[in-house]
Amino acid sequence: MKYLGLAYFTPDKFAAMAPDDVKKLVSQCPALDDKMRATGKVLISASLGDLDNWRTLRPRSGKTHVTDGPYTESKEVVGGLFIIEADTHDEALRIASMHPAATLGEEGGWVVELIPVDFYWSR
Repeated sequence: MKYLGLAYFTPDKFAAMAPDDVKKLVSQCPALDDKMRATGKVLISASLGDLDNWRTLRPRSGKTHVTDGPYTESKEVVGGLFIIEADTHDEALRIASMHPAATLGEEGGWVVELIPVDFYWSR
């Protein structure tokens, strides 16, 4: 089974952090990412780009309407994603708990959401 992990952060909380605190926090991420990758179960892991460049596409009156910004109006925004292929839900939870947003960054509003997914096609 495949699982989508969405790593969220709260932009206002993150922006309120002192630059040195952000640097210290972010410097801890590579080791956790490496630990997760070492399981051999992570198919992809990525950080998402700058929020200023996000676009939302919605169908409106038979045409695609494009607007700026994240899709949802929320305090938390997706900042990264990963896909795990695990034999059990417990295994997926164990691996997802290694992600930096599941173990660090409480002060930046970090959190991980783990969602089972079915693939219909892939490249």
